[in-house]
Amino acid sequence: MPAGKKVGGRVKGTPNKVTSDLRAMILGALDQAGGQAYLLEQAKTNANAFLTLAGKCLPKELTGPNGSDLFPNRIELVAVKPK
Repeated sequence: MPAGKKVGGRVKGTPNKVTSDLRAMILGALDQAGGQAYLLEQAKTNANAFLTLAGKCLPKELTGPNGSDLFPNRIELVAVKPK
């Protein structure tokens, strides 16, 4: 068998069954706990945990249309040590 050739396993792009099953269980538990009303209560009583969850739902990178820079006119600050 040549080095680097993939043999067996899932086909590239096939979703992981464990991940999709776990996601379904979590969403089912959230629905039974009260759904959006439950999340609102957690936001009020457990702000740190709620914000951590919210952060995981946000995209990793923010870009504008067609992948352009979202803030093209921002100014970069550079620290300079006094002489």
